[in-house]
Amino acid sequence: MKDKRNEILARQLLDYSVELKKGEVLYLEIKGKETLELGKQIIRQATEKGATTFWYYNDESLLRQWIGSASDDQFKTQAELHLSLMKRADAYIGLRGSDNPFDLADIDSKQLEKQNKLFYKPVHLEERVKRTRWVVLRFPNNAMAQLAETSQEKFEDFYYDVCCADYAKMSKAQDKLYALMEATDKVHLKSPGTDLTFSLKGIPVIKCDGKRNIPDGEVYTAPVRDSVNGTITYNTPSLYQGVVYNNISLTFEKGKIVKATCAGDNNKLNEIFDTDPGARYVGEFAVGVNPFILHPMKDTLFDEKIAGSIHFTPGQCYDEAPNGNDSAIHWDLVLIQRKDYGGGEIYFDDKLIRKDGVFTDPEMEKQFSKENLKAADLE
Repeated sequence: MKDKRNEILARQLLDYSVELKKGEVLYLEIKGKETLELGKQIIRQATEKGATTFWYYNDESLLRQWIGSASDDQFKTQAELHLSLMKRADAYIGLRGSDNPFDLADIDSKQLEKQNKLFYKPVHLEERVKRTRWVVLRFPNNAMAQLAETSQEKFEDFYYDVCCADYAKMSKAQDKLYALMEATDKVHLKSPGTDLTFSLKGIPVIKCDGKRNIPDGEVYTAPVRDSVNGTITYNTPSLYQGVVYNNISLTFEKGKIVKATCAGDNNKLNEIFDTDPGARYVGEFAVGVNPFILHPMKDTLFDEKIAGSIHFTPGQCYDEAPNGNDSAIHWDLVLIQRKDYGGGEIYFDDKLIRKDGVFTDPEMEKQFSKENLKAADLE
């Protein structure tokens, strides 16, 4: 379906998110048939800029044919092929709109681990993330609308409001929170089922303002690896490797997850945290601030940006905010602290900075309003 908003979004991705220039190479990964119209806009506009695009189609229905029985050598050969292409790329756009997000639900967990370790980690975590200018996004197909429990038409309007927001303004709005987090040592999180402390001392802070994810809207860092103590209970469902997990609760001692439970299959949950030693330590702490995203929809790219939320992520840390944790997983688990989700508090060095999802600094809260961040092109 042709939609003028795809043209607006493609322009934002190319001009703002990856800043593609004449003579550069763009690696474009397209997942899902309905994403093709946006993919066409990206290719057309990139070509008009004088860039060269390598694109390929990929989704979970194809991946399951591969992951289910591929050997170690086959995973490594696939990684070598894509790594050679990624090394040529100046920028990467991952356009994801698979028809069925549960296509990998019945794949053996050991095969999924091999895909993460032998393909995804060298190609994406070690090459794409570290070296290219990249951005990833979802597309508003019917599968996403179903996960969000809404109609596709309503979901499309929501999607374009979120993805075409004024991210340059959001970047400015994040400055005060960025400075506050940079100056913080001790963090204390309190919510129903959550009483957790950790240190941020010496770890860099990063603004996420549309340069890596669309939608965006978080400021992140990482806890000092061994400083995490207490319990956190996440109140949003998480779709991971084709399985939905609810009410995940993690207890930490000296940084390590010593107990992990959920409202479903605890054995399957703990298999994820046993992927490697780093999977039981945390690689990211982030504060979500996107006012257009208020409710979880089982899609990490959206859920981790929810206004009034935090996410606390077992697994690999980012190079930009390193705490020394290395893992094949990076699982963004979300806790919403607004009143409608049970409330909660964030303390930085024993000072309350957000209560029930609202910043105690009125000016900071105003900067993150919908009115301030609405894209002019969509008005």
